[in-house]
Amino acid sequence: MEEQSQLLIQQPLPNEYAELTDEELDHRITAAKAKLGKKLVILGHHYQRDEVIKFADFRGDSLKLARWAAQQDEALYIIFCGVHFMAETADILTRPDQAVILPDLSAGCSMADMAPAEQVGECWDEITSLINGEPLPVCYINSSAELKAFVGRHGGAVCTSSNAHSVMKWALERAQTALFFPDEHLGRNTAVRLGIPFEQIAVWRRSLGKLTPDPHSAIKNLDGDRLRLFLWNGYCSVHMRFTPEQIERIRGQFPETQVVVHPECRYEVTRLADACGSTEFIIKTVSESPAGTRWAVGTEINLVSRLAQENPDKIITTLDEIVCPCSTMYRISPQHLLWALDNLLEGRVVNRITVPDESREWALKPLERMLTIV
Repeated sequence: MEEQSQLLIQQPLPNEYAELTDEELDHRITAAKAKLGKKLVILGHHYQRDEVIKFADFRGDSLKLARWAAQQDEALYIIFCGVHFMAETADILTRPDQAVILPDLSAGCSMADMAPAEQVGECWDEITSLINGEPLPVCYINSSAELKAFVGRHGGAVCTSSNAHSVMKWALERAQTALFFPDEHLGRNTAVRLGIPFEQIAVWRRSLGKLTPDPHSAIKNLDGDRLRLFLWNGYCSVHMRFTPEQIERIRGQFPETQVVVHPECRYEVTRLADACGSTEFIIKTVSESPAGTRWAVGTEINLVSRLAQENPDKIITTLDEIVCPCSTMYRISPQHLLWALDNLLEGRVVNRITVPDESREWALKPLERMLTIV
């Protein structure tokens, strides 16, 4: 497909960083930020651990952080405490003279890895053969810059969980069919909100290498003339942990509990929840609820724990009793953050994320659509 971003390997940190106490780490990070001043901006995703997110100048979900990255005029260095696809997005949206830095290169995304470019090409070929034309592609932001460029070449748009509904609506107003990837569950939940019946949805099964009817559909065979939406069979390993049984259990114990979940959860979970929405939606919904409210939240544990700390007047717990953090987000540590800052103070840029020019040019178009479709 398109040229790929550079493949980099995280180098081991010098031993001195492992030997620092929490207090020493905090002091040195704070001092380094002060020395770098306006040349530096640190962006932190909500799923980051507390000992990292507290140093963020801006914190938010993917959409908020993408907007903030695009708005940075003074900063020469943007440290992204998130995962690789987020740093790629920031690099695409910022100027060439601004360096986007990922403190730990091993911070990736398993969902993004579930959509390799070659297999997306195979899926595309089968769809175009089935419908005798092209769908309009909609790419979830949890994907590589290479795939965002593919979407740009075909006139599509990128979305986040915050605006997936608006972007998919935009696509289906302009084309008879759309391809949504790589998150099957966000795609299906969004389709349900738009009133698209399961019989008009097909799923690309990665393990089979072919299209199949949606598992919730009554039809057994695909009919290209009646299909409106194609979903890619990808998922978030954290949000897949939440189950209908968990919702039933907590309501059995505490009937007054309200359940709010992320739309990356399975349809069977989202249809039982009281509310479903993006990370920012979850934060707003819980934070603005009346004092004394009891909530069970179906999303990443660092965010749930932070919500509980910041809303002591409410009872907030995770929906999953066996806590499962986002392991790749967790790879960003205070030690890695300090190491990146120390190198900047010495005039070295480490772990710079750079998207190749051709991919950057094409990926920018659907990302700009993402920022304007609300």
